[in-house]
Amino acid sequence: QVQLVESGGGPVQTGGSLRLSCAASGNSFRFFIMAWYRQAPGKGRELVARTEPHGTTYYADSVKGRFTISGDNAKNTLYLQMNILKPEDTAMYYCAAGNNRVVVNGVYHFDYWGQGTQVTVSS
Repeated sequence: QVQLVESGGGPVQTGGSLRLSCAASGNSFRFFIMAWYRQAPGKGRELVARTEPHGTTYYADSVKGRFTISGDNAKNTLYLQMNILKPEDTAMYYCAAGNNRVVVNGVYHFDYWGQGTQVTVSS
């Protein structure tokens, strides 16, 4: 059974940094695609960053230049380095993984999701 467990969230002041981790277990092979999403109270889920084979990455405009997605295959862990944090970055952050690249009507679909880790940025 595949599990994704996020960690690293917490309270931080504006301008600070956090590094989120997503530890995967139960997968017998490397995921084809992984991503970080976030959801703020009263808002929909938003794609933050995505990584695909050959180092292809995507970032939401709101986090470009501040966030970096990366992975450690040996540790089976995905990371999200978040710098220059802003109050609008406050949200629950979720890790997602897919065995294939599945896009329907422009929306990426993932096979597995973590439970999330809360990030709260105070001004």
